Amino acid sequence: MSETSVLVVGAGPVGLTAALELRRRGVDVVIVDRLPEPPQYAKAVGIQPRTLEVWDAMGVLRPSLDVSAPMHGQLVYVDGQEVMRLELALPEDVPYRFVCMPQYATERVLTQALAEHGTVVRRGVELTGFDRTADGVVAALRDGEDTTRLAARYLVGCDGAHSAVRKGLGVSFDGDAFPEEYMLADVELDWSMPAGYGIRASTRTDGTTTDMMVCIPLPGDGRYRLSTFVAPDLATSAPGVGTVAHGLEGGRRPTLGHIQAVLDRLAPEPTRASALRWSSVFRISHRLAGNYGGGRVFLAGDAAHIHPPTGAQGMNTGIQDAYNLGWKLALAVQGRAADGLLDSYDAERRPIGEEVVGRTVRHARQGIGAGETDAATAIAREAQLLLGYPGSPLVGGDVPDGGGPAPGDRAPDATGLRQDAVASPLRLHELLRHPGHTVLLWAPTVQALASQRELAERAADRFGDALRAYVLVAGPAGTPADGRVLRDDAGRAAQAYGFGGAAAAVVVRPDGYVGFRAQDPTIEALAAHLGRILRPGR
Repeated sequence: MSETSVLVVGAGPVGLTAALELRRRGVDVVIVDRLPEPPQYAKAVGIQPRTLEVWDAMGVLRPSLDVSAPMHGQLVYVDGQEVMRLELALPEDVPYRFVCMPQYATERVLTQALAEHGTVVRRGVELTGFDRTADGVVAALRDGEDTTRLAARYLVGCDGAHSAVRKGLGVSFDGDAFPEEYMLADVELDWSMPAGYGIRASTRTDGTTTDMMVCIPLPGDGRYRLSTFVAPDLATSAPGVGTVAHGLEGGRRPTLGHIQAVLDRLAPEPTRASALRWSSVFRISHRLAGNYGGGRVFLAGDAAHIHPPTGAQGMNTGIQDAYNLGWKLALAVQGRAADGLLDSYDAERRPIGEEVVGRTVRHARQGIGAGETDAATAIAREAQLLLGYPGSPLVGGDVPDGGGPAPGDRAPDATGLRQDAVASPLRLHELLRHPGHTVLLWAPTVQALASQRELAERAADRFGDALRAYVLVAGPAGTPADGRVLRDDAGRAAQAYGFGGAAAAVVVRPDGYVGFRAQDPTIEALAAHLGRILRPGR
């Protein structure tokens, strides 16, 4: 019987993210997928700004941007008339914007990065069951006619809506299904609509939508992912009560004729479709797992939550499930995790899943932004910049009274940091491109610099490679900025983090969220917080 530290089941974007996060930290991983080849369809296409921040920290941002297209906004037509133009505008301190990228390209980028860390996906291998033991699990894996057993300390189920891992855990998956069927197609359209905008067109009778089409831009000249109600000749009866009816149904494939008929009814101008690359019929359910696992077995992505694709929340939420779990699981494998660290995964991510399921169902029925007080908040929420963990057992410390992120909030970026050895200004998020925690110490004056530098050295020495510490100093040009010290020339970091006239500390977790902040910090305060997460030592 072979062995590994972590078995990841499912090699979609979520499973690949989980495996890559573990490999970045030196943890051995086996990742399997029952499909013999990667799918070549544009199932999930929207990439949120927060996911791009995650990819920046993971080292896969540049190859992702190379194969993506910008998403500037959406044009909405009702009964042939333009009724709304939504611009996806974000504040300047958010480093990335919305992009579109077919799921096969996302998987290709993550698979290549994983291979560069020495792990290759084992394809055509299906999990048929597992037994839990005191030290982990023993999984049964079927590869063609052969069944082998693999012992793993931990098991992560990223195997979709029909998850074998979830079923093996006996976890509930409560929710319902939309009665409608839909169809998808990846096609070229010859219209004159502005590049980089999604197009939503519908007809209404007495306030009820009677026909609908959504086109999302893809990389390529005039290429879009089109979704609409299923054509009558492709429709089937509704699934039985309690059935998890979610995802693609590859046996029925819309033709170019089906797509052209939709365009003839709904396109804002005469439009011809061509170059059909892929098409499918699909159904939508909305369900949430009773828990995201615990102990030695965990769920992520569609195995834990499914919902309408409105606002491109599903894959992005799943990627961040894996990003949250990865660093915690690595510490557990390495014997560095404090007691209860892995329990925080369900405590932090399941409330996020519950909120996303509820919001996407509401938006599918009422439109994106329903329930929001203003457009800027709605866009920031869709960008997943407002998600956080304020109630997490892992976060604590002072709530800022001068602005800036509270414990549990996303750590903002800031531009204009200077270091004497670097010719160009730096971004604060560049300091987060490593697998561990980051301590940001604020020195409001040159006089405070020496004590904050000493505190940075002591923190780095105490927690070793699990932590990096930096001092941000407010001072004029010429103020020393070397080693762990960076100069906040333009005051943008101080503004973003609410730093004022007193020395302060902010601890940023490996997943980019503020875990702790304090005024006039001490090594004892930092150690007390970090001791709730990891054990001291190099």
